[in-house]
Amino acid sequence: MNQALAPSTRDLPPLYAPDALTSRRVIEFFTANISNVHTRKLYARAAVDFADWCGRHGMAHLSQIQPIHVAAHIQELQRRLSIPSVKVRLAALRTLFDWLVVGQVLPSNPSAAVRGPKHVVRKGRTPVLTAEDTRLLLESIDPSSLIGLRDRALIALMTYTFARVGAAAEKMRIEDVYTQGRRTWVRLHEKGGKRHEMPCHHKLEAYLHDYMEARRTWKEQPVHPKDRLFPTVHLRTACFTDRPMSQADVYRMVRRRAERAGIQTRIGCHTFRATGITEYLRNGGKLEIAQQMANHESARTTGLYDRRHDQVSLDEVERILI
Repeated sequence: MNQALAPSTRDLPPLYAPDALTSRRVIEFFTANISNVHTRKLYARAAVDFADWCGRHGMAHLSQIQPIHVAAHIQELQRRLSIPSVKVRLAALRTLFDWLVVGQVLPSNPSAAVRGPKHVVRKGRTPVLTAEDTRLLLESIDPSSLIGLRDRALIALMTYTFARVGAAAEKMRIEDVYTQGRRTWVRLHEKGGKRHEMPCHHKLEAYLHDYMEARRTWKEQPVHPKDRLFPTVHLRTACFTDRPMSQADVYRMVRRRAERAGIQTRIGCHTFRATGITEYLRNGGKLEIAQQMANHESARTTGLYDRRHDQVSLDEVERILI
């Protein structure tokens, strides 16, 4: 076996490493078949949890697993996880076992016949901000520091382009901000390797311009087109590193900025995507255009971010004059 795979092979749960063929096929599933880092982590967690469950129930080999075992595991998960999380776990097992069937490790997929829990969603749960609170948040960030300019530009980017945090913070480089037709554009690298280009709102354009200008003159640190657009900062030197901000980094930054601005809504990274879509639709935007801007496959997905009816519901509740 390739020595480069040996450490990972030793770390596999016994269920997935009874022989060289099985262990190699499992490793290939998580390395060659899944390119997205976040998906790989979710699927790996699902696979390990299922292996632990099988071990507790006396199943030491994949050939022993039947649909009833997968169904029992899924039912047990429903007692401690949300329905969307359970559905992701089931999808992970189905995809893994399909991969093993194609690789002739298993004769059939034991999870194929297992039905997941029903989950009907008409409105997303992502907290959104009002336009006033969003402006308050952006204006509360101190623009005299490079970190402040970076954070303001990142929040504005996610708000005005509906960008996912991974596409904005983790993947963008300086060259992804460019001029076309006398207007600033951004190039987003979305899920599935999709490249999505958007013109900048005039406020976003100003925030990006201020940030980029400050980067060029900050501590005489050279800037290259391939550098990360939103990198982390070295605490001792106050210089940018070559590591991009992770989703966890952005979440901590957003929570810190919201607290300083006095915003009590428990917002997260996805809040600005939902806020931007909601405000666009509230001001006469079309759902199909919002779908294109958000780079969604389905308008139904975009509709989950539409929180205009929250305000309608609040107005109606206030009619209870007691």
